[in-house]
Amino acid sequence: MAKHMLLISSLVILSTITWHGVHAVEFFVTNNAGNSAGGIRFSDKIGVEYSRQTLKSATDFIWTIFQQNTKADRKESVQNVTLIIENGNGVAFSSNSEIHLNANYLGEYSSDVKREFTGVIYHEMTHIWQWNGKGQAPGGLIEGIADFVRLRADLAPSFWVQPGQGDRWDEGYDVTALFLDYFNSLRDGFVADLNKKMREEYDSDFFVELLGKTVDQLWSDYKAQNETGHVGGTLYECVAILYA
Repeated sequence: MAKHMLLISSLVILSTITWHGVHAVEFFVTNNAGNSAGGIRFSDKIGVEYSRQTLKSATDFIWTIFQQNTKADRKESVQNVTLIIENGNGVAFSSNSEIHLNANYLGEYSSDVKREFTGVIYHEMTHIWQWNGKGQAPGGLIEGIADFVRLRADLAPSFWVQPGQGDRWDEGYDVTALFLDYFNSLRDGFVADLNKKMREEYDSDFFVELLGKTVDQLWSDYKAQNETGHVGGTLYECVAILYA
C-alpha cells in the first residue's frame, strides 16, 4: 500500500551540472503516471534516479557528437530539461525544454524496457540540443539525426530497418539515421558539421558543400553500395549481426 501511495504522487528530482564550467543545466524528472501499469513499471524497472542520470549522460554524449564544446556552440536558452512520465499516446515527444514519455508504451513494451527507455531519451534529448534551420529543415532529417545519435550510443533497437532500406533519404528515423551514419563514416564529423550549418537556416546545398554531391545523388550512391554489398566493415554490419 505504501508503495502504491508513493506512485500516486508525482516524483520530482533536480540535478544541476556544469561541464567545464561553461553551461549549467538543471534536470527535472516527474512521474505523473501514478499507479497505472506503465507508471508502476517505470518505478520498478527504471526509476527517477536512473532517468536523471540518463538525461545527464545523454546531454554529455550529444554535445560530444555535435562537437558543441563551448557555451557558444549550444542553445544558451536551454537552462533546464524536464522529463515527464505520463499516461498518453505514442512513444514520446519533446517540446521546448520538456520531454514527454508515454508510460503506456513502457508498460506494453515486451523486451528490455530499460534499454528502450534509454534509447528514447537519447533520441528526444537530441531534439532539445540540435539545430533545425529555424524550422526550415525537413522533419525526416531532424528525426534521422536524433536516431543517428541513438545509433552512435549503441542503443539501436532490433526492429530498425536494415542498411540501404527505405524509399527516401528523408524518410526519417532509422532509415535516415543509417543513411547519415554511412556518410559520417566516410567523412568523420559530417553530421556535426551539418548540424552546425543548420543553426540559422537550411539549404539542401549543405550536402554538396560537405560531401561534393547533391543529397539525391548521395542517396543513390548509398542504395547502390548496399545493393552490391560493398559496405564492408561499417557500423551497419555490426548492428545487423547484433540484432540478427
